[in-house]
Amino acid sequence: MGKRKIKQADGAASSGESSADEEDTLDVSFEWFDPQEIDFHGIKQLLKQLLDADHELLDVSKLADLVLAQPLLGSTVKVPDDANAAKDNDPFAFLTVLNLWEHREKPEVKTLTQYLKRHAAHIPSLSDKLPSLLQHQTEPAPDTPEKQPHAQLGLILTERFINMPHEITPPMYTMLLEEIQWALEEKEPYDFTHYLILSKTYTQTPDAEHDGDGGAAEMADEHGEDGGDGAQQQQLKKKKAKRRKSKAGAAVNGGPGSAESGSFFFHPEDEALHKHAVGHGDFKYERADSEESRRLYQEVGVKPLGHMILIEAERFPAAVKDVQDFIGGGPVQA
Repeated sequence: MGKRKIKQADGAASSGESSADEEDTLDVSFEWFDPQEIDFHGIKQLLKQLLDADHELLDVSKLADLVLAQPLLGSTVKVPDDANAAKDNDPFAFLTVLNLWEHREKPEVKTLTQYLKRHAAHIPSLSDKLPSLLQHQTEPAPDTPEKQPHAQLGLILTERFINMPHEITPPMYTMLLEEIQWALEEKEPYDFTHYLILSKTYTQTPDAEHDGDGGAAEMADEHGEDGGDGAQQQQLKKKKAKRRKSKAGAAVNGGPGSAESGSFFFHPEDEALHKHAVGHGDFKYERADSEESRRLYQEVGVKPLGHMILIEAERFPAAVKDVQDFIGGGPVQA
């Protein structure tokens, strides 16, 4: 189902760059849709990108099925081309929320919950709170009329192709809030007490740190903006010698644009979400870098990390508003 659309001028050269670096401006129409069956492979691929090498530890096919099983909650972002209308193409981005307690008996959710619990235990600002929250999502229904735990955790999964403009993100969060409210009015099980956002950050490799240019600075500018693995790598290589900052910045050691000390945001909206969080932190992936990750990131001198952000439900609407204010992009057309 089509939701909304916006026309984005993408690929324009930034001010102050030499004519040799200028790029043509391309008008791209982004369209938002409810998840649909045709999106299975695209969402599965985006989940693999989000989880990096650790996707091998989890059943991403079954997780993609869960996303598609709730078509009135969450969004995909697509672009039309010469051959197809947008709705018939693969998604370039998606965002959804899963009720971990509601799906606690599903093997893929059990495995994912244990995975998150393992890593939350080693994040200082989350270790006192999040592991117990995750544990509550796996327990049998309590002996109460509601038959629900006192704390319910909504897991937000979101990812987009490199070079997708960051401005596509605020509408996805805004629409998610609206859809959760509509679901609650229909007595659907989305009365969360907390939201956990699973995200990614990255650090510079030693070679990139010594190089001075490239590495974290251009990744902050380039990640999160156009699809296709080959196109992603070409775009990263093209900018390798430039020192360009993103809207979110690229300072290290906890400054603007950094997630934790020495790490940087893949998703710059995470900086706004941090301000409303109970806690947040990075974690190392359990598996060695995948071939895809090495091909995409090694030549620009960055190493991906997992990242978690925990927000109480009562603070989530204000966090979404701050994402809109921070990223910008304006309203989309109905």
